[in-house]
Amino acid sequence: MLPDIRAPRAILALTGGLLVLAPIGASAEPLRLEDVLAIARDANPEIQAARSRAHAAEAVPAQARAWDDPVVSWEAWNAPNNLNVAHADNNIFRVAQRFPFPGKRRLAGESAAEDARAAALDADAVVLDVETAVKRAYWSLWRAHQRLAIYERQRVLTERFAKTAEQRYAVGGVPQADVLRAQVELTHAITEVQSGSLAIDTARAGLNALLSRPPSDPLGDPEEPRLPKPPPSADALIEAALARRPELSAQDATIAGQRHAVALARKAYWPDFEVSVGRFVNFDARDGFGAMASVTVPIANKGKYDAAVSQANARVDAAEADRRRIADAVRRDVEQAWLRVRTATLRHGLFVTTHLPQAEQAIQVTESAYAAGTVDLLALLDTLRGLEQVHLDHVDSAAEIEGAWADLERAVGGALPELGAEEEGRPHG
Repeated sequence: MLPDIRAPRAILALTGGLLVLAPIGASAEPLRLEDVLAIARDANPEIQAARSRAHAAEAVPAQARAWDDPVVSWEAWNAPNNLNVAHADNNIFRVAQRFPFPGKRRLAGESAAEDARAAALDADAVVLDVETAVKRAYWSLWRAHQRLAIYERQRVLTERFAKTAEQRYAVGGVPQADVLRAQVELTHAITEVQSGSLAIDTARAGLNALLSRPPSDPLGDPEEPRLPKPPPSADALIEAALARRPELSAQDATIAGQRHAVALARKAYWPDFEVSVGRFVNFDARDGFGAMASVTVPIANKGKYDAAVSQANARVDAAEADRRRIADAVRRDVEQAWLRVRTATLRHGLFVTTHLPQAEQAIQVTESAYAAGTVDLLALLDTLRGLEQVHLDHVDSAAEIEGAWADLERAVGGALPELGAEEEGRPHG
């Protein structure tokens, strides 16, 4: 079960020149990604519906292979005017069975079996879609928590700068306008904290919806991202995707089913048969038995069956063209997702190695300069806003790496443990 806990308060602390999340109070059990995915696989209604459709398709082949039901009939011939059937010349009790030409029902069953296999693979594709949506919602929730921590730290810093402005104003070091500007900036920081809390509620509702839970159900804090390193090339990923994607396998099953349908359409040129056996119960005459055999004459409507064969062949051509279209889309999806992972990784690396240390150093230097009276408050507040934006972009880039990696796994058709991901922070599972 998911941990039924409220998110703990946290602030951002500066450690070794880098920003880390420092919880306040006792740490709560983290919200693990694999636990969330397991619940989604069991509870998500879209997955349940797809699996039910696949289960329904599994029942079709047995029906397609079965013969028509036998027919039991009763006939009364030459009954008297009083409708006393016991005095009819003949009462005939008959059992009839229709026999399709050998191979017709088998081909129909094989075609339906391929359709059932395609439905099962379509359900696998739905699972991948939902898992990708869950991963993105999970990292959106993580990002919302991190952004709130940034806003909280921004509020603490702004409050400290406002007190510095008040102290300098008290000794005549700065005009009253500095105090007012600092208070306006503090109000803005408090508003951001409040809006950040609402953003967490919004992200939580999105994730709960995918888990088929009420929007306000509590969730724990997501784990830190792994930030996997992208493979050096997309070529191996594309080959893996072409072998693993359920959409391609489902289309292969559709093509196989359509080819069985072509063979079945050609079988329609051959006749079907019907045999019946009857028992004659006669009035004032000896009882007896009767039999009858009949055969269809497809040649009488040959044009109809020619059209059916042409239609079946056209469906095979369409299915094969659709497979090429899906394969082209798979290649495109893998390439684009891989490039997004690389772009987000490059961007995140620049923030970690360059932008964050520089922004932290800039705020320390500017705060000291303001306290010494060598810069004005506007310069300090501008540096503070720049610091906030750098931290927000840093968090966004980390979330984008995980979101793009989720898209890459979806494009390839599953998790990629064999690629050897490098990680920063705790593994998300």
